[in-house]
Amino acid sequence: MPSILAVSGSPSPASRTVSAVDHALGWLGTRGHRTAHLAVRDLPAADLLAGARDTVAVQEAFEAVANADGVIVATPVYKAAYTGLLKAFLDLLPENALAGKVVLPLATGGTVGHLLAIDYALRPVLTALGADHVLPGRFLLDIDIARSEEQGVYLAPQTEKRLVETLERFSGALDLRGIGFSAAPVRTDAGPSAGPGAGTGDLALANGASAAVGR
Repeated sequence: MPSILAVSGSPSPASRTVSAVDHALGWLGTRGHRTAHLAVRDLPAADLLAGARDTVAVQEAFEAVANADGVIVATPVYKAAYTGLLKAFLDLLPENALAGKVVLPLATGGTVGHLLAIDYALRPVLTALGADHVLPGRFLLDIDIARSEEQGVYLAPQTEKRLVETLERFSGALDLRGIGFSAAPVRTDAGPSAGPGAGTGDLALANGASAAVGR
């Protein structure tokens, strides 16, 4: 089965974005996919801020991306854009790091006003990194995501349904590549790609509203 890497860009240690990612990876794991989660906040801040590409931690992150068949790129939305933490990591990635991969953008936010951030802020960057198959993104409202020691990650029923529909499309897109699918080789010494990219996908919206902390 194809391997899937989730890259999450929330700076918060109690993150609804990470909770949603863990929930998604759990679902994909039950379908036989090999999954891994790279939380960018766990990488050395000095490496990210200095643009250091030759450190052990950054090189391991590059290899994780290179070895994945599918990549989930997840972020909370702050001020109508993805986080600066995720931006720092995407800027470090080698040119065409997402070439040949199926990519799923996933965003969380406090209000419906952030709904279009995936298409207008995140998707062009993913395209500039060489992704030739970026699926329509999924936006989840913070209020619909909860986590407890007893229940683990809990999503509001309609949010759960819509996320599963998105994951089914993601899994199906990977399966279509089937025999002969392999991650494209990546030069880990290359600089970040440039260019605006393009593309517009249909976003799906979970029910509910209001702002929340810990994204």
